[in-house]
Amino acid sequence: MDRSECAALHHRQVGTCQVASARSELDSFDVVEGLVIEGGTEVRVLNGISLHGGLVVSWPMNTISTTIVMTALTEHWRAFGLPSFAQFDNDTLFQGAHQFADSIGRVIRLCLSLEVTPVFAPPLETGFQAAIESFNARWQAKVWHRFHHDSLSNLQAQSRRYIQAHRLRSAPRIEAAPRRRSFPPQWHWREKAPLAGGKLIYLRRTNDRGAVSLLGHSFNVDPFWTHRLVRCEVNFTANKIHFFALRRLDPNRHPLLNEVHYELTQKWLRE
Repeated sequence: MDRSECAALHHRQVGTCQVASARSELDSFDVVEGLVIEGGTEVRVLNGISLHGGLVVSWPMNTISTTIVMTALTEHWRAFGLPSFAQFDNDTLFQGAHQFADSIGRVIRLCLSLEVTPVFAPPLETGFQAAIESFNARWQAKVWHRFHHDSLSNLQAQSRRYIQAHRLRSAPRIEAAPRRRSFPPQWHWREKAPLAGGKLIYLRRTNDRGAVSLLGHSFNVDPFWTHRLVRCEVNFTANKIHFFALRRLDPNRHPLLNEVHYELTQKWLRE
C-alpha cells in the first residue's frame, strides 16, 4: 500500500480531510511480540511511524508497560513535535483497562493533555493498521532476522542504526510532511488531573441491531446500519458522542447516523 492509499484509508478512518490532504499528521504505534534472543530472553518492541512523513521510531525492551509507553511517546514527541492524531490498536497498554465502564486509560489522557486526538482501530479489521504493520515487518526483516543478537543491548544498538538510516533516507519526505506542533515547554504529566476536553475516536463495526460497544456501554447507532463500520467521536468538551458512517465506496462522505449525550464521570483507575 503506497502513501496515497494509506492517506485515503486514514481519511476514511479518522474522518478529517486535514489528514487526507496532508495538512495534519498521524502517528501510529504498535507492539511486536513473540521475539526471543539468545539465552531465552524475551523481547517486545514498541514501534511507531508517521503517516505522511514516514518518521519511524523503535524501542526494543524486555517488557513494555503503560508507563513505558507513556515515557516513550513523550520522549519521541519532545524530540520531533506533536502530531494531530495518534492511532493505536485496542491493546490495554494503549486503551487502558476494559473491565470498568467510563474508564479512560493513561495513554489516552496523555494524548488529550497534549491536544493529540487518540484513534483506536476496529478489532479484527484488516487494513486499518497498514502503515505500522508494514513497518513492523520491515523492522523484523532488516533488524531481527538479518543479524545475530546475543543480548538486548546488541539488539537495541542494531535497531538504533536502522532507525537512523531509515530517517536519513526518508529525510525529504519527513521535511515535506505536515508541520508538527512544538511540544509545550511547561507541560508536565498530572496523574489525577481531570480531562479538560478534546476528542477520542473509536472505529467500530455495528452488530446485528446496529449498535456498538465502547467505554463499557452499548450505544444504539442505526438499526439500518448493521454489521458496518462507524466512526465514534467522543467529544469530552461538548459531552456528546457522534456516530458517522464509514463508506468504503464513497470515502469523502461520512453521514451522521446518531448523536447521544455522554458525560464522563471522572474516574482515575490504575492500570
